[in-house]
Amino acid sequence: MSKIKHKIMIVSGKGGVGKSSVAASLSLATAVKGKKVGLLDADIHGPSIPKILGLEKSKLLISPLGIVPVIGPLNLKVVSTQFILPEEDAPVIWRGPLKGRLIAEFLANVNWGELDYLYVDLPPGTGDEPLSIAQYIKNMSGAVIVTIPSDLSRVVVKKAVRFCQKLNVPILGIIENMNGFTCPKCGTTYNIFGEGAGRKIAVEMNIPYLGSIPIDPRISECNDKGEPFIIKYEDAPATKIILQIAEEIISKLGRKSA
Repeated sequence: MSKIKHKIMIVSGKGGVGKSSVAASLSLATAVKGKKVGLLDADIHGPSIPKILGLEKSKLLISPLGIVPVIGPLNLKVVSTQFILPEEDAPVIWRGPLKGRLIAEFLANVNWGELDYLYVDLPPGTGDEPLSIAQYIKNMSGAVIVTIPSDLSRVVVKKAVRFCQKLNVPILGIIENMNGFTCPKCGTTYNIFGEGAGRKIAVEMNIPYLGSIPIDPRISECNDKGEPFIIKYEDAPATKIILQIAEEIISKLGRKSA
């Protein structure tokens, strides 16, 4: 871990907000900017990063220097529980201490090499895995909180914000995912999941607002096929916003380390 310049947690207060999809896209967007990037899928019970990146058949290897990450698109280095399961649909039925040991193993014994950024995709909520990650990585660069525009998510997002604050993890900002669908035929925008809750929370809690990612059905299609959306659809509005968010994160952390 000493050769990794910046470590960033991707957090959500609840499931179903597209956090892992955002984590994968943000990691790739950072790699597009010319950075050396790693992605740790710390969602032990529901790892989805390998599927999103088309790596679900891959396995971790052991070398004299430690665990070797799987190499994904744009030379992204990826580690996930999915890579050590005997079968793709094998459940992980572990209690807290065992999960803590696995996370410690990934953090201590993976040979990440030199990285500019390591993104850590956490499971939703504020349970064992997020707590273990935050405690093991003492010099966490920051957290990105992913939510949706619905008011229903506001309370749980605030819990995620408080969680980061209590653990002294700087909050880089909030991303509002699934923010409106624009009909390609008539141009009308439909706010299917509500409107503006992420921005409201950012204002209320005085934390940065990184941006809103619109609904694009092709994102789900790409995730199902293991084809990274931002690579396949370079000119899509959602891709441009994700690249802008990655640039802002790079700029923020660059200023802090300068």
